[in-house]
Amino acid sequence: MNLELLESFGQNYPEEFDGTLDSISLAATCAFNRRGTLLAVGCNDGRIFIWDFLTRGIAKSISAHVYPVCSLSWSRNCKKLLSASTDHNVCIWDVLSGECEQRYRFTTAILRVQFDPRNDKRFLVCPMRHAALLVDTDGEHKILPIDEDGDINVIASFNRRGDYVYTGNAKGKILILDSQTLTVKASFKITVGTSSTTGIKSIEFARRGDCFLVNTSDRVIRVYNTNTVLKCGINGEPEPIQKLQDLINKTTWKKCCFSGDGEYICAGSARQHALYIWEKSIGNLVKILHGTKGELLLDVVWHPIRPIIASISAGVVSIWAQNQVENWSAFAPDFKELDENVEYEERESEFDVEDEDRSVDQTGESRDHEEVEVWSI
Repeated sequence: MNLELLESFGQNYPEEFDGTLDSISLAATCAFNRRGTLLAVGCNDGRIFIWDFLTRGIAKSISAHVYPVCSLSWSRNCKKLLSASTDHNVCIWDVLSGECEQRYRFTTAILRVQFDPRNDKRFLVCPMRHAALLVDTDGEHKILPIDEDGDINVIASFNRRGDYVYTGNAKGKILILDSQTLTVKASFKITVGTSSTTGIKSIEFARRGDCFLVNTSDRVIRVYNTNTVLKCGINGEPEPIQKLQDLINKTTWKKCCFSGDGEYICAGSARQHALYIWEKSIGNLVKILHGTKGELLLDVVWHPIRPIIASISAGVVSIWAQNQVENWSAFAPDFKELDENVEYEERESEFDVEDEDRSVDQTGESRDHEEVEVWSI
């Protein structure tokens, strides 16, 4: 059956709270696999729990690190899981066996790791206060080039197909690099007003379409088209498709992500457990999902196929989904849809195997029959 038919027509974004996933340990980060069937949750005690998202049960538990897990990434075939921890280690795990295939140790803490979307033998590592690295498990490690300003506070991300790497630094400069040769194909700077610049906090790509968003320190989410940025070339000045922000509360954003179909953008507030959802094509705010007051948001991910969001706050994974209205009136012709509970009055001997009170059967004939002998001559 087509997945589109499973969801209601109209809006394709979550509307209400739909339960939690309690991993016993305090959750810190999470990531869906490509098909949306598994959710990997990294915890503060270093363990990784893999949840079967169809049954909402734990399918695998991996004792991965000693210190908290800070970043997770799935391979394209969903057989490998890349994890980074505050103990400066980056590990590649076999999901089925739970064994560590390779382990890398760095000199500084790791901010983010990401598998190449089309090649599970390459991955990006974004260390703290250091240029990003492109690691090849069968070859050498390459340090991504930095801009002329020399700023080493760099965040990096693969594009949807893995043929380009986008890097952004604390001075607002974004470089687009060829993922094979690491040559600069395009670049531009995000400026606020006429002179001041703003730092790049994260770069996220849509699973469908040619758009990416940039979360900056000035509390504005800018959405760009990849083709437009590449056409502008080096030191170009591309205009964003949309600029999204909270004009009332001036909220800073902890984490941003696209919906599975790329039509919506979700941003989690850094001040409270609140999720803002915008429609990308128009730029209007369509929904605000409020969690428990007083809790701080840690991570937000959108299901790759269905309108479901998983958010982490206070060590618990919260699930947000659409309001499913059940219509039982279409099950059988004699079925009655009740708005509220009604006490059922059963008939006398309705559930008896034999009706002792009935003396005449349904045809109106006597139950006792006389046997007639038939003689043939």
